[in-house]
Amino acid sequence: LIRIFPGVSVPDDRAEQRTCLICGDRATGLHYGIISCEGCKGFFKRSICNKRVYRCSRDKNCVMSRKQRNRCQYCRLLKCLQMGMNRKAIREDGMPGGRNKSIGPVQISEEEIERIMSGQEFEEEANHWSNHGDSDHSSPGNRASESNQPSPGSTLSSSRSVELNGFVAFRDQYMGMSVPPHYQYIPHLFSYSAHSPLLPPQARSLDPQSYSLIHQLVSAEDLEPLGTPMLIEDGYAVTQAELFALLCRLADELLFRQIAWIKKLPFFCELSIKDYTCLLSSTWQELILLSSLTVYSKQIFGELADVTAKYSPSDEELHRFSDEGMEVIERLIYLYHKFHQLKVSNEEYACMKAINFLNQDIRGLTSASQLEQLNKRYWYICQDFTEYKYTHQPNRFPDLMMCLPEIRYIAGKMVNVPLEQLPLLFKVVLHSCKTSVGKE
Repeated sequence: LIRIFPGVSVPDDRAEQRTCLICGDRATGLHYGIISCEGCKGFFKRSICNKRVYRCSRDKNCVMSRKQRNRCQYCRLLKCLQMGMNRKAIREDGMPGGRNKSIGPVQISEEEIERIMSGQEFEEEANHWSNHGDSDHSSPGNRASESNQPSPGSTLSSSRSVELNGFVAFRDQYMGMSVPPHYQYIPHLFSYSAHSPLLPPQARSLDPQSYSLIHQLVSAEDLEPLGTPMLIEDGYAVTQAELFALLCRLADELLFRQIAWIKKLPFFCELSIKDYTCLLSSTWQELILLSSLTVYSKQIFGELADVTAKYSPSDEELHRFSDEGMEVIERLIYLYHKFHQLKVSNEEYACMKAINFLNQDIRGLTSASQLEQLNKRYWYICQDFTEYKYTHQPNRFPDLMMCLPEIRYIAGKMVNVPLEQLPLLFKVVLHSCKTSVGKE
């Protein structure tokens, strides 16, 4: 595997590297919603602040790489927008420091992208602000009416259409369920400054309401070990079909746990069944991936890794493995190392899961503004908890939140990996992660 997939067994220092989603250069952090390098960060800011309108002399599909990114400014800006860079996060005075409206990417329509690329959007915004002025304030709570703006925890929702077989039947089970009481917003949490999301380490206590809501989230989780059998006899050779069938059974069990989770959420009564259906249809892969890398990781990277170790791919499978699959492998290995380093608690996992699920940028929702408020509620509760529990890790909360857009990106890429390649993909990822952790 190491010979066929050079570099898959990533050394420890590789786990700390990130690549720009625009050009592939070394990323320096989360800029305007996505992981990017300083070059693309600065280019995007200059283009938006200066209202640049570019032209492409080719077919508007120029290759973006570290060496070629400067050859076509049109295609570079286009990719920035397609990957989810948030122009609303740029300070309008052009000074350093974003407006921090979103920790993750934002989704905009093809029509809106075209208006930006043609300059039409800039003209409309100029007319709007000349008539109304900028009503945005630093406190997130003052933006409750901006239903078109992403909340701090919202991230890019994939444009893919996902069909959940049998999900209509599950939806009917929501009706008539007993639901917990409506929870009011927690006033003191909205007093955090959007420009200063981290407080200096200090002795503090956790707000009782924050504790109560986190306890409700954790109680909604099924943290019992997975029931799908993953034990195998010594010396047994696992076939591709058998491993694929096992992966499908695991996915089924994890999906059913997400459906049961929805019914127990403390905000279950606050959204419509239609919105829950839409949210789960769009995020179920991300929820499964998040849980596999955190609360179920011991089984996935233990028992399942033992099963995949007994599967030997054919030469044809190895040679036909796609480049898209290789990118998923690399990013999954990085994300595993990141979570392994953070040692995410059940409380943090429950908050991250709720934040990822409450994505008001998904199309077809009827209560986007209400979702935004719920998203903010758990965003700040998670921040409150991590700053209380991990006083000496001031970067812990942003580190956790930066994992969410990565999970969404990986989930979006995995749907393009051919199904027959998934057994090999999981074998390589689990082997590499288990081997590298065993050396620590």
